[in-house]
Amino acid sequence: MTIAILGAGAWGSAMAIHLNRCGQRVTLVPRRLEQALEIAGTRENRVYLPGVPFPRDVQIAHVPAPALAECDAVIFACPSKALRETAERVKAAISPRTRILISLCKGLEAGTLLRPEQVLRQVFPSLSCGVISGPTNAAEVAAGFPVAVVFASDAPAELAEKIQSEFSDASFRIYRSSDVVGVELGGALKNIYAIAAGICDGMRLGANARASLLTRALAEMGRIVEAEGGNVETVRGLSGMGDLVATATADWSRNRAFGLEIGRRGIDAALQKISAGKSVVEGYYATKNFHEYAKNAGVPAPILECVHGIVFRGVKPADGITALMTRDLKAE
Repeated sequence: MTIAILGAGAWGSAMAIHLNRCGQRVTLVPRRLEQALEIAGTRENRVYLPGVPFPRDVQIAHVPAPALAECDAVIFACPSKALRETAERVKAAISPRTRILISLCKGLEAGTLLRPEQVLRQVFPSLSCGVISGPTNAAEVAAGFPVAVVFASDAPAELAEKIQSEFSDASFRIYRSSDVVGVELGGALKNIYAIAAGICDGMRLGANARASLLTRALAEMGRIVEAEGGNVETVRGLSGMGDLVATATADWSRNRAFGLEIGRRGIDAALQKISAGKSVVEGYYATKNFHEYAKNAGVPAPILECVHGIVFRGVKPADGITALMTRDLKAE
């Protein structure tokens, strides 16, 4: 297949390397000209994926139009807050040959509270859309470590099976799903609860607290997914539980690191630290957007409410934990 990947952060770069390993014809399209020139010249993404060489036959482009010509699939690997702008910018360049658009984005659009697939559908109403999600640390994917992910789409079965086959190899296993809602929301919500887990660890509350938190987080994620029309069983799969476990416990997790900083030094220090970095902490934006969504939908989400209070309303982490632990007792 001929594939263009829009966005050269860690995940987009890793996907380009992986798909090249699968034998696909891949063009990576960084947003900034200087980034494209550096990657093309050094064959390395030194900012977002340092130490990982790009294969020589991964093409690097900056202007979308040539890169999108004759593509079978276009992958959006930009931050979720930039998805609509990116989609609108490349809309006219999408080839008639393109059969599917695939999102790697995790989050809701501010203001509209739309999922990435919904944003793409508004911009490209006639194309099939899908999402890939799961426990996917970029460096591990690029290095060929074993991983399993889920691909959800509205594509015809033949096309979905082709994507599954062409994007899989001995180290990257894809499962199919038709629950785009559950897969997208699971992949986005886990960032919020990874922040919460980081706060627990930063406060040194222990393994019991973290395990209890993540268990109740999974139940909370299920309620939000069901309210949006998704399947609660999806949350117990790779894009829910799998991604949550990885993001809430791994040292590479930006969202967990943000929570750790909050637990250790407070929200001001954490915000200062992320503002100085180049990588996006998706959970920060997701917390604000999903808090608004949960309130509008009337979905009980006490952990989400707690994280929102700490991050956006000045609630002290210890007070947030106390509020969670003194809620009315109920059956599981």
